[in-house]
Amino acid sequence: MKIASRISRVNPSMTLAISAKAKAMKADGLDICSFSAGEPDFDTPEHIRAAAKRALDQGKTRYGPATGEPALRSAIAQKLQQDNQLAYEAKNVMVTNGGKHSLYNLIMAIIEPGDEVIIPAPFWVSYPEMVKLAGGVPVIVETTAETDYKLSAEQLKAAITPKTRLFILNSPSNPTGMVYTSTELRALAAVIVESDILVVSDEIYEKILYQRAEHISMGSLNSEIFKRTIISNGFAKAYAMTGWRLGYLAAPEAVIQAVNTLQSHSTSNVCTFAQYGAIAALTGPQDDLTMMRQAFSKRRLAIMEMVAGIAGLSYIEPKGAFYLFVDISQTGLGSIEFCERLLAEKQVATIPGIAFGAEGTIRISYATDLDTIERGMNRIDGFVKAYT
Repeated sequence: MKIASRISRVNPSMTLAISAKAKAMKADGLDICSFSAGEPDFDTPEHIRAAAKRALDQGKTRYGPATGEPALRSAIAQKLQQDNQLAYEAKNVMVTNGGKHSLYNLIMAIIEPGDEVIIPAPFWVSYPEMVKLAGGVPVIVETTAETDYKLSAEQLKAAITPKTRLFILNSPSNPTGMVYTSTELRALAAVIVESDILVVSDEIYEKILYQRAEHISMGSLNSEIFKRTIISNGFAKAYAMTGWRLGYLAAPEAVIQAVNTLQSHSTSNVCTFAQYGAIAALTGPQDDLTMMRQAFSKRRLAIMEMVAGIAGLSYIEPKGAFYLFVDISQTGLGSIEFCERLLAEKQVATIPGIAFGAEGTIRISYATDLDTIERGMNRIDGFVKAYT
């Protein structure tokens, strides 16, 4: 059977593939320590689940607007005004089937074949693949540990051409955990405004920060960058709602109308009763979010201490999200070989850095309990000693 050529241009998600393999091994009875998935190991907070249950009982099971339930769009706009100092109204908000879906919809709606999209590396695995599916050209700009894996304004300016349409910014970052400062963002914003391109700010990890790191939304810096900024966010990471598939875009009304047209012919509305859980997440108590962030903070400190004690490994301290991006180059193994052997020999699942555009590294997720972290890191220690 002939398959469309666009599919052959796209690489399957390595993070999902490794996570699935680890789960299959665990189902076979093996003791797997999985550091692969970017998924909080906590239950969705009770008041959020209760709100969705009430919505079910109240018959909120029918089709809704493709743009999302009006009450949720209003709650998101209010959140963006209060938390991020972004002057959006409900008409500027689109509810999507997860944060990933918001980015896919956006790219499909604004990228023409041949348009260039600037993506700093290391990058989240799906960014370049989405651009390819839209017929665009991913322009990968490499960063290094010496700059904390952050893109400079000079690098951004050098990468811009007459074909540049969009710049993708992710802070806090998956996979590195880096958080851009106000000074760094202002320098990038100046280049974006001068070049008159768009930026999508992926802020899915905005609530998971450490050591007084501050999340600043690019669009809040001034009126000119606000005009050119699109926000992608969701509920998966901060509220442990990964399976709910709830995300959103905030953008100029013309962009929202374009994305609405696309979504109305693909998925239509997001699950109706689930959206009432999202309303409760934004408007209800935030105690569970604080508890989860404190747990991640303890795990972060523990895993950094353990990696620091393994000769041959190094890392840059993450300021957000729940990942440690580890340099494995001293082992002499490529990242895929390292991860495949580690899983086969030690039953520890990690993600090869090549999936993020950074060979010689691996991503370790500490969205798991401290016992798993200790057992898994002891196994990695033994594994690395064989190669250093």
